[in-house]
Amino acid sequence: MEPGPAGSPAGGTGNNRDPVSAPFFYKMTDAIRISVRPAYLADRSNPDQGQFVFAYFVRIENTGPAAAKLLWRRWVIHDSVGEDLEVQGEGVVGQQPNIEPGGVHEYQSFVVLKSPEGAMEGSYDFVRADGSRFLAEIPRFVLDARTPPGQLH
Repeated sequence: MEPGPAGSPAGGTGNNRDPVSAPFFYKMTDAIRISVRPAYLADRSNPDQGQFVFAYFVRIENTGPAAAKLLWRRWVIHDSVGEDLEVQGEGVVGQQPNIEPGGVHEYQSFVVLKSPEGAMEGSYDFVRADGSRFLAEIPRFVLDARTPPGQLH
């Protein structure tokens, strides 16, 4: 299935144990394409204690003619209980990858919400070899423990 509009869900269907076929969200900024595929982890969650665990799989592709090094990340995590949390830091999962033209960097992480639904969005701060810096937007993506596996929002 072809991706939908930037920042919208796309991809196929499947179950949350198979992140490759779960819905994904993507956005392109300055020749950097960021795709995110969230998945609810029911076996790691404890709804009775207000703990809903979601994994998210990130793919960063450099479609441009120059390498780009990821320096900094900024995430905004929205929980449906009305709480927003901002998380900032160097790189991603302890790395500051330099992504060559045509190159890809992938990683996975997780977030714990207090409610069964929320959303995340943010940006990565990149620098090119010529010293120019830019922000690549991370698409807003939905986290929903109540959506049956494979259903789009």
